[in-house]
Amino acid sequence: MYKTVSENKMFQIKKFISVSFLTVVFMALSLFSVTDTAAYKNQSLPSLAGLVKKVSPSVVNISTETIIKTRTRTQMPGIPGGPDDFFRRFFDFPPGFRSPSPRTQSRKRRSAGTGFVIDSSGLILTNYHVIMTGNNKTADKITVKFKEGSKGRKAKLIGKDKETDLALLQIEKKSGDFFQAVKFGNSDSLLVGDWVVAIGNPFGLGHTVTAGIVSGKGRIGRGRYLDLIQTDASINPGNSGGPLFNLNGEVVGINQSIYTKSGGNMGIGFAIPINTAEKIIPQIKRGGKVSRGFLGVSIQPITEIIGKSLGLKNTTGALVSNLTTDGPAFKAGIKRGDIIIGLNLKTIKNPRDLMLAAADLKPGSRATVHIIRNKRKISVMLTVGQRPSSKQVAKAFSKKQISKRLGIEGQNLNAALAKKLRTRRKNGVVILKVLQNSPAAFAGLKRGDIIFEANRMQVKNMLDLEKALKSAKSGFLLLLERDGSPFYIGIQ
Repeated sequence: MYKTVSENKMFQIKKFISVSFLTVVFMALSLFSVTDTAAYKNQSLPSLAGLVKKVSPSVVNISTETIIKTRTRTQMPGIPGGPDDFFRRFFDFPPGFRSPSPRTQSRKRRSAGTGFVIDSSGLILTNYHVIMTGNNKTADKITVKFKEGSKGRKAKLIGKDKETDLALLQIEKKSGDFFQAVKFGNSDSLLVGDWVVAIGNPFGLGHTVTAGIVSGKGRIGRGRYLDLIQTDASINPGNSGGPLFNLNGEVVGINQSIYTKSGGNMGIGFAIPINTAEKIIPQIKRGGKVSRGFLGVSIQPITEIIGKSLGLKNTTGALVSNLTTDGPAFKAGIKRGDIIIGLNLKTIKNPRDLMLAAADLKPGSRATVHIIRNKRKISVMLTVGQRPSSKQVAKAFSKKQISKRLGIEGQNLNAALAKKLRTRRKNGVVILKVLQNSPAAFAGLKRGDIIFEANRMQVKNMLDLEKALKSAKSGFLLLLERDGSPFYIGIQ
């Protein structure tokens, strides 16, 4: 009996302890929940008023004015279109009739944008397209205002770069002037989801503040050498050229463009990274052209099919499809079919990565190109060239390459040309044009001839031909095929 009573008491004690413990745990969890909920309710977004007050004096509204001239002809009463239109339509002007001279009419085209001070001397950074007209000329008059109601000041363009859509203006300075400049942040450290603030002049309304987050990075837009920041902070017509701030009040971007179907903001805006601008500003500040690195390679993406055929494990890199004769890559020994996977310390994932990385290199500097050739990784050193103009680049990579020493325009033999010329050859250079009064013309070379040997060296393409010709000290000995028959031609 005592044993039973003792067991019952022990059971009651254990039950009491268990219930008490669960009660304490429940109360603790409830208290934590209440505290956590209260803390959540007390949380609020930070006010941007202090930031805006601090940086607004550095932001300016930019207005431009351009004179557009049009020519019109005097109208003859009763004849639509005037006498020129009437008489030319039927029987031209009769003898002795003098056509009324055209009149020139002028009208003003105005536009608005935004900019911001980057130097206390009154240097302003904005977009190239803000101060340029439709025919790619600078606006006739540029005026800046620091705040609503203030008097406008004249500004002049001192430097620009179309490729990155950037322009520098200098304000007309008066004695005792001091301009508050912005501070630059680090756009590379921006993360998707970070808060940003845009200040601009949308629709000509004056200083307007909008806020949002970084929606994406590395977006392709207006500008060849740009990886843009995407943001949902409202950017509308007139915001172009304005600053994009982080919450520390530092400029991390220059508002540039929007994606829209209506002309207004749809929540997708783009800004130029300030780190990109920092590289360009010192060059355009001097009024000169921007120097960009040049490797002399034509590249293309690697598709899955190409990757498999080359024995690659993935499609990372840029495939070399062509090289400029005597370009930096050609001189360094890079070949068609090589896959560029790195440039100095930068990993190259696609052709755009290589284009941006090469452009940042200083002409004349040395660079290491990491490539894959025949499934092997190798590194090649080269001297970076000066990037020529777009037209010169296009000409350098044109299919119709020219041999200046011979005076011919030629193209590498391909399957389509071989079929047209009825040849069994798979390699060589097809002559497309023989220049007048050139060594080739005097020697009797003709359109359609196939050069497959030069100075005892095999010629598979234009690069082989140029290399063989450069090694010659005096004359040239070419082995050609014409109408299916091979023969030699000597050129003095």
